Amino acid sequence: MKRREFITLLGGAVAWPLAAGAQQPATPVVGLLSARSPVVDVPLISVIRRALNDGGFIEGRNVAFDYRWADGQYDRMTGLAASLVRQQVAVIVTMDGDPSALAAKAATATIPIVVIVGNDPVHSGLVTSLHRPGGNLTGTSTFLADVEPKRLGLLQELRPNAKTTAALVNPGVASSDLQMKDIRSAAGGNRAGDHHPEC
Repeated sequence: MKRREFITLLGGAVAWPLAAGAQQPATPVVGLLSARSPVVDVPLISVIRRALNDGGFIEGRNVAFDYRWADGQYDRMTGLAASLVRQQVAVIVTMDGDPSALAAKAATATIPIVVIVGNDPVHSGLVTSLHRPGGNLTGTSTFLADVEPKRLGLLQELRPNAKTTAALVNPGVASSDLQMKDIRSAAGGNRAGDHHPEC
């Protein structure tokens, strides 16, 4: 996603409940939710701050942040998302793809949720369709599964004699099974004469 698009998306999501007259604190609070740790999310938080600054939202002046990190403990996600809802944040920004996006969606049907996911949001259950997603969730997907054949092809070019290629996926992510299926399909679904290493 380009920086300008992210600014527009995030700025609009923060302003949305305020413009609708929802009961919010005098200073809107952006809830930031992640299954990862603060150290891992530092670069993304910096981007979020810059995006909001460019949209006229300055932390400590006219917007505040409320952070929730699970530190890799996925079983904490439901409670962390619920705590942001109880705090009546203006918007929830999910920072790690499916885990926090799914937890936020389960926690509220009214607070706007901004997501950046790497997989198909329909397959993971975030939206009903790409054309008409419905609900309170907005954001973008990079559809990383669609590039698995390209990644595997690039590895083959770099290491043409490799017989085996390993793939690391996070089993805590809802789309991990689909991702492995795509990787295996890319490795085994070759045309005659093509050769890819076995996954």
